[in-house]
Amino acid sequence: MAKELFLEIGTEEIPAGFLPKAMLEMEALIRKEFEANYIGFLEVKTFATPRRLALAVTGVVEQQPTLRTKSMGPAKQHAFDAAGNPTKAAEGFARGQGVAVADLKVVVTDKGEYLCAEKEEAGRPTSELLREILPRLISGISFRKSMRWKDLDVRFARPVHWIVALYGGEVVPLAFGELHSGNLSRGHRFMAPQAFAVSGCDDWLQKCRDHFVMADPEERKATIRRQVEETAVAAGGRVSMDENLLDEVTYLVEDPTPLCGTFEERFLALPRELLVTTMRHHQRYFTVEGTDGRLLNRFITIANTRPADPDVVIRGNGRVIRARFSDAMFFWEEDRKAKLETRLAALKNVIYQAKLGTSFEKVERFTALARGLAERFEPAALELTVRAAQLAKCDLETKMVYEFPELQGIMGREYARLEGEPPRVVQAISEHYLPVEAGGTLPQDNVGAFVSVADKIDTICGCFGVGLIPTGSADPYALRRSAIGILNILLERGYRQSVPALVEESLELLAAKLTRPRDQVQVEVVEFIRLRLVNMLTQRGFPADVVEAVLAARFDDPLDAVARVEALAALKAEAGFEPLAVAFKRVGNIIKGGVDAPLEPALFEADCERLLAQAVAGARATVAAAVAAGDYVAALQAIAALRAPVDSFFEGVMVMSDKAEVRTNRLALLTEVGRLFEGIADFAKIAA
Repeated sequence: MAKELFLEIGTEEIPAGFLPKAMLEMEALIRKEFEANYIGFLEVKTFATPRRLALAVTGVVEQQPTLRTKSMGPAKQHAFDAAGNPTKAAEGFARGQGVAVADLKVVVTDKGEYLCAEKEEAGRPTSELLREILPRLISGISFRKSMRWKDLDVRFARPVHWIVALYGGEVVPLAFGELHSGNLSRGHRFMAPQAFAVSGCDDWLQKCRDHFVMADPEERKATIRRQVEETAVAAGGRVSMDENLLDEVTYLVEDPTPLCGTFEERFLALPRELLVTTMRHHQRYFTVEGTDGRLLNRFITIANTRPADPDVVIRGNGRVIRARFSDAMFFWEEDRKAKLETRLAALKNVIYQAKLGTSFEKVERFTALARGLAERFEPAALELTVRAAQLAKCDLETKMVYEFPELQGIMGREYARLEGEPPRVVQAISEHYLPVEAGGTLPQDNVGAFVSVADKIDTICGCFGVGLIPTGSADPYALRRSAIGILNILLERGYRQSVPALVEESLELLAAKLTRPRDQVQVEVVEFIRLRLVNMLTQRGFPADVVEAVLAARFDDPLDAVARVEALAALKAEAGFEPLAVAFKRVGNIIKGGVDAPLEPALFEADCERLLAQAVAGARATVAAAVAAGDYVAALQAIAALRAPVDSFFEGVMVMSDKAEVRTNRLALLTEVGRLFEGIADFAKIAA
């Protein structure tokens, strides 16, 4: 009969950010253990609060199935001597299998007769296996940071205080550190700290509720969402819901209680992002806005208790937020006493990176790069671009950004706006940091895009140039994100920009800082960005072999590369693509880079050679025109039309003729075929 497994690990408060990953790991670990031990089950569900991690597995079978195994041994002719007595080979095989020689069987295979040992092993009870599995599971949960306590030889995110382990309602005996499992769980730390017995998951969920613990995170999240929305309406507004904040708060509380507080309206004069950042990211408050979208002087906090006097808690939260806003108001007023541009010189005293110099030097470098981009793509915006680049990092020297580093760019934008800078400059100061995350918002104006690309390529080239190269597990300077950001901006805004040329320009400006060979850095950075484009395109659903074939042929202009990927992917989707790819791969394999010899029609010995030469000559102009126009669909269609004459050529002649001049001429003809798709795609990379 199938039974339920229930496990709860009770701890001190675990950081909210640890819990979602731990839940996923718990499910993955128990699935892996059950599958490895042939333990059947139906469904796995995980739970988490700040003080507990739990899982329930339904339909767990009571015993492993009987395992029947068959192991092949030596050939019969080597297993027995002429008199029919077992040899050492047979005896050794039997001993290794734990059976008698007499129990071995002879089976007939395609290779002849061989000895075989057939064994039947009774399955172990699941209750017995769980005593081994559950301690491994608890120890196997990984955290960004874990700790030891007392003198115990175990680690966990926080000290463990109780363990509930039940199978079919019966305790599974196990130990973790000095703890032994049982059936006693605990309620809310402050409101119902006493222990209570549970018999399974449903009983645990209900008794947790009775003891002021909402154990199911999905239920808790839905409850908090509803509470916040209702509280905002009651306060005369609507909640500006931050899903990330909602997720975090869900794992900060066990018994959510909404409280609504206020702050002085005078603080609404501060920039919205400052108010929101302070409330959401520093205090974990939900913000409230009116029907016009403007912030109200209200905030909603989720308490983890049901206070006897909510007003006391609300006033306490209000004092905290008012103190932070008062500091912000002071910084706001102090910063505005000096213009943003006056802070540029102060960046000479700010070390950007020990080997790469000051922030002022970095600004000078990416200003030059941004100037070049503006000259190429919008010369009319040259002055605006230079101005935006010069002001982009000035807010790093403001008191506000010193106190609230996450507001860099935003405060620069606000100060520039108040100082009357051109709107596109104002916008670019904040946009040059974009995107701040994968799939995030991109700059919406050329000026911001130019400065953003320039800043990011300087960071990448500078770090590679002094040996600060990302590893598989570490990327402290977020170079991968910067490379993806550059690519997304180039693609989104349609910039026909050579990546190698941009890298070369950046390295020229960094020449005095480089500690590694410049040519080597150039190759590494271009390849680093190319690999980011490979990942981006495969994630968008393009076949991996198509992406690799295109980028192996040529990686220069990302916009051009994407057009080639789209065209080749469309061609690959057609029914006749596979034999076409086979034919062109054969061409590439034979010529291996091609021969540098003129084609001599007089050396043709067969009509198939003449027909292929004519077809290539006819396609050459069409392909060249299509490539020049960026119409890779037309170019590939023209190349695809060569399949029949290519097939006829291979069927009609031997490429490697005994006659040296004929052999060279045929290789020259195939070289001309190969050069048609040279720079479009490397068909050798296609998985045909």
